[in-house]
Amino acid sequence: MTDPNTRIADIVQTNAVVLFMKGTPLFPQCGFSSKAIAILDHLGVAYESVDVLQDMEIRQGIKSFSDWPTIPQLYIKGEFVGGSDIMMEMYEAGELQQLLGESGLTPAG
Repeated sequence: MTDPNTRIADIVQTNAVVLFMKGTPLFPQCGFSSKAIAILDHLGVAYESVDVLQDMEIRQGIKSFSDWPTIPQLYIKGEFVGGSDIMMEMYEAGELQQLLGESGLTPAG
């Protein structure tokens, strides 16, 4: 078994958009994770999610990996973006849409 940082790095590098969250997109286990999912779903971007409640090593490891104390955490193209509050601020300012567009991740259509 590999260490949590290696596993997290692999997940972040192999998925264009990944959200480390509590629960799943269909059944988020906290309001912040629910808000993050709502933003991503509204933008229509494809993303991978990781339920940190299913893996305590990932749950603790992601906090040190990003040097960010809370979950959810959004990564785009391997870069840490932030939690749900930052996602909301970026979304409302149009910055999240711009970041996704610049990364070539806008939805088709």
